[in-house]
Amino acid sequence: MNLFLDAFWRAVAYCLRPRVMLLSLLPLALMVALAWALGYYFWDSTVEWVRTALEASTLVNTVSNWLQSVGFGSFKLALAPLIVIFAVTPLLVLLSLLTVALLMTPVLTRLVATRRFPQLERKHGGSFVLSLLWSLGSTGLAVIALLVSLPLWFIPPLILVLPPLIWGWLTYRVMAFDALAEHASVEERREIFRRHRGWLLGIGIFCGYLGAAPSVLWASGALFAAAFVILVPVAIWLYTLIFALSSLWFAHYSLAALQALRAETVQAAPVTAAPFAGDTTIDVQALTLPHEPTANTDTSR
Repeated sequence: MNLFLDAFWRAVAYCLRPRVMLLSLLPLALMVALAWALGYYFWDSTVEWVRTALEASTLVNTVSNWLQSVGFGSFKLALAPLIVIFAVTPLLVLLSLLTVALLMTPVLTRLVATRRFPQLERKHGGSFVLSLLWSLGSTGLAVIALLVSLPLWFIPPLILVLPPLIWGWLTYRVMAFDALAEHASVEERREIFRRHRGWLLGIGIFCGYLGAAPSVLWASGALFAAAFVILVPVAIWLYTLIFALSSLWFAHYSLAALQALRAETVQAAPVTAAPFAGDTTIDVQALTLPHEPTANTDTSR
């Protein structure tokens, strides 16, 4: 728990550094450009396609007529954009996570290592290609979990539990691996994952719940179209900053755990005496003082 909280406060403090703020703008610029391109070429046609599908649904028309009778008839106009937004949000979250993991996490980990763990040896247990494959594999498993659990999202309590759990697991898998890729060996990384899996997963789940906060801005953007252009980059920047916080949190926690593991290994190692140079044999008797004459010595001669 002490390591968990200490790493959290250090990560929050590091997020306030100007260098971290500037680094968070690079993924933001890439994601805004991608969101703008997708919105420019596909927004109108996608919303129109969803609206046509909704109008063909008897259930949606029944609910819409009931809402119109109680004074919420405008909700039908906002329903199609809301569906598109909530469908695109997981994709943007995944892209933000991968972008931060590939562009920011190595830089932030080096920042933490340089300032806090300058003497920690780098054993390079994971390469860039291995990190990319690990991230893509974990993302694929998370997408499968999202698709399988999608019907359960319509149960009110589960929609508040399942998505953050899946995002938390994915964040834990990606961020913890990247935080240890440069400094830990393969065996050390596996040992840290085995010992600290619960706490690392807790960091991921906490950041998963934080990642759900920008979705409010997406929903607000659908209701207030005039502010949508402003709310999109703000929401993406919040995603980026939250993942940067999680990256720093995992870096502080993982590197501190690695340092403790190596200290424990050094203490447990047996101490062996180094041989003397030249393998010189020292006669212990020659180093002792001459014996005093004993009482039985004949002194008459």
